[in-house]
Parts: sequence; structure tokens; C-alpha cells
Amino acid sequence: MNIVYHKIFLKDYKQLSPTQKEKLEKRLRLFFLDEFNPILNNHPLKGKYLGYRSINVTGDLRAIYKKINNTALFVTIDSHSNLYK
Repeated sequence: MNIVYHKIFLKDYKQLSPTQKEKLEKRLRLFFLDEFNPILNNHPLKGKYLGYRSINVTGDLRAIYKKINNTALFVTIDSHSNLYK
């Protein structure tokens, strides 16, 4: 599977702390190997993110992506409370 990052995701990534960036990179490596690894809690979303999926990065940090053929387009990353207002 290919992983692609939307410009919004890259902008959000820059706002993360070094610890959060390190954790995200570990989760993305795991995602690349097995997108449905239980640690990721990969699940479909509803509402304004219908058609997208979410993976857990930390206890509160989520990365949202859309699967298009064999590509995962990561569109944003933020805290659970900010994403699902």
C-alpha cells in the first residue's frame, strides 16, 4: 500500500510535539505493515468524515485517512476532541 499525505496533514504534522511526531512515525510504519493491527484501532468514521477511517496515534491523537484503491491518503491529524466537535 502507498501512503500519501495531504497538505493539511503536513501542516498539522508540523504543529505536533517531537514525542507526538515520533509516535506517529511508529504508527505509520505499523500501518504500512498491517493497516488493521489492533494497536491502531482502525475504524470507519461517520458524520462529516463519512467515507474516511481513523487510526489511534496516542491516547487522544488521531490520524484520519481515506483509502483510494491501493493508496491511503492521510488528510489530517489532531486530538479526538478537536476532530469530532
